Amino acid sequence: MSKDYTIEELKDLATQCRRDALRMVHAVSSGHPGGSLGCADLFVALYFKVMKHDSSFNMDGKNEDMFFLSNGHIAPIWYSVLARSGYFEVSELATLRKINSRLQGHPATEEGLPGIRVASGSLGQGLSVASGVAQSKKLNGDDRNIFVLMGDGEIQEGQVWEAAMYAAHYKLDNLIGMIDVNGRQIDGDVEDVLSLGDLRAKWEAFGWDVMEADGNDMEKIVNQLEEARSNTGKGKPVMMLVKTEMGQGVDYMMGTHKWHGNAPNDEQLEDALGQLSSSLADY
Repeated sequence: MSKDYTIEELKDLATQCRRDALRMVHAVSSGHPGGSLGCADLFVALYFKVMKHDSSFNMDGKNEDMFFLSNGHIAPIWYSVLARSGYFEVSELATLRKINSRLQGHPATEEGLPGIRVASGSLGQGLSVASGVAQSKKLNGDDRNIFVLMGDGEIQEGQVWEAAMYAAHYKLDNLIGMIDVNGRQIDGDVEDVLSLGDLRAKWEAFGWDVMEADGNDMEKIVNQLEEARSNTGKGKPVMMLVKTEMGQGVDYMMGTHKWHGNAPNDEQLEDALGQLSSSLADY
């Protein structure tokens, strides 16, 4: 992005992207608002402050930072950020999950939506993809970074740990992994479904440089993403354990897994939008 956004402007953008995500899933009574709201600050920080990227978009991403979403069900917030950073018209957000829409329930590539380089939603695959792209960049002498976001429930998948070994073995030190540590998944609390244990110790044992981050404080997450970038190029992939709150910004969505995959009704939407004030225009 060419503009140098202030922290307050980034906060306002994140609020508007939360509004977008809620209106999108409400319109079709389908989708995943909880994780989308929790990760809004992280996405805005990445696309409007940290990553070097071009909204004119080419699939190869040569000489650009590249982002991959592994937990594809939080596509609404990604679509909002892509639209508001210029990849496609904001008005297209209103087509989420509708017939012939490019904005499918999980990101897909067959309709050619700018910004999307791989289909995701089958959990556990994103780190493998990102590792391959990171290795390709190194082989091609491209010094930009690869970012990949996963959910904490998602890393119950075994494929994630195969990719973790691969990235460390091949010293993919241009790779920045991020885990949305909100402690909740579709069936309940992560701790109750399948405990992850000590995540920091696990990733360090797999050979990664690990740091913790606050995903719902804009100033902190911007600084922590920049810190993660400064830790690249040192022989190890970087993993950020990003603490967020599912449903962040809407009181009745926070503190529960209920809104992982449920859309608000008319009254609930009005309540949520009333809690999220933005100076930007809705689509």
